[in-house]
Amino acid sequence: MAVKKVALLTAGGLAPCLSSAIAALIERYTDVAPDVEIICYRAGYKGLLTGDSFTVTPEMRAQIGVLYQHGGSPIGNSRVKLTNVKDCLKRGLIRDGQDPLAVAAEQLTTDGVDVLHTIGGDDTNTTAADLAAYLKKHNYKLTVVGLPKTIDNDVYPIKQSLGAWTAAEEGAQFFANIVAEHNANPRMLIIHEVMGRNCGWLTAYTARIYSEYLNELNFLPGMGLTHERKEIHAIYIPEMSIDLQAEAKRLRAIMDEVDCVNIFLSEGAGVDTIIKEMEATGEAVPRDAFGHVKLDAVNPGRWFGNQFAAMIGAEKTLVQKSGYFARAAASSDDDIELIKACSDLAVDSALRGESGVVGQDEDRGNVLRAIEFERIKGGKPFDINQCWFQELLQTIGQPAGAKVAVGH
Repeated sequence: MAVKKVALLTAGGLAPCLSSAIAALIERYTDVAPDVEIICYRAGYKGLLTGDSFTVTPEMRAQIGVLYQHGGSPIGNSRVKLTNVKDCLKRGLIRDGQDPLAVAAEQLTTDGVDVLHTIGGDDTNTTAADLAAYLKKHNYKLTVVGLPKTIDNDVYPIKQSLGAWTAAEEGAQFFANIVAEHNANPRMLIIHEVMGRNCGWLTAYTARIYSEYLNELNFLPGMGLTHERKEIHAIYIPEMSIDLQAEAKRLRAIMDEVDCVNIFLSEGAGVDTIIKEMEATGEAVPRDAFGHVKLDAVNPGRWFGNQFAAMIGAEKTLVQKSGYFARAAASSDDDIELIKACSDLAVDSALRGESGVVGQDEDRGNVLRAIEFERIKGGKPFDINQCWFQELLQTIGQPAGAKVAVGH
């Protein structure tokens, strides 16, 4: 079947790849299939359900490279799960008795779309998988091709998701400024909370980049400007155990010696323990449409700050979150290179009628291909046994550990 019309949508949280991926897809179509019409659904699956879209004009195509300079998504995002009928109904995206998947399929048919490109994380692409399965079951002629966006880098079986490198670089730059607050007050505890619900990759890689940056700086110890005061003193991620008492003892010694403690914390670290505490006191645990705990409401950084402050004798605690700063950045050169490679293959796959999520398939020797939707899922853990991470832990004097509940 000849492709005459394609649609793009971005969904889920932001990542430093959305604008660039939109640009790369449009550039590729313009190069290899210039007659294909392109539309964009506004605000992700919400726009698809409501039929809110616009056409990419020749004038837009001619200037589409501008998008590489920007973060965010010019076409807008939303968190909508097409199999969550109750949530879609509550938000007014469907009428009572309607199936969101059916509504989406009918809208695509009405719009004459032959190919749908979804740019998002595991939730976006598992939703795309649900839609692709529905379309196939009901004999709709449509190809769905996804691109893997998530700064957590936690999608099976994809080696490197789009935007994750940039987010780590931006998070490191964020902390490079924040760490100067250590001399704003004696005995300062600084917690750098990094995004990462179930996976510590972003926290670990951000710490790696920051550590490399720190090693390139010069210091003046006689003036109190030392490497030790700007160093990372602890890294806590979901894949590792955290013995609070032992860590408090270790960090107390650091506080006594250098007058500050700097912690890199994945927002998913310790969440199970925090939830248990909330539920034990009868406090409601807020969740989104996908059933995920709303981490801003749980606030792991504040919890860890409260736990450690008295134990290590902190006079002041500062919790700073780099997530929104990092995820809204424009793509780095390395990410743009990967984005373009994935987008080129995504378009080629679409023109062949081949559905899937384009990425480096870890189960197939990291070959870049359209990975079958049924193999896509989130929650891939970070491998803490990688040499660079173990070396980083040894540098800061922190013991490694397997995943167990916090404090156990």
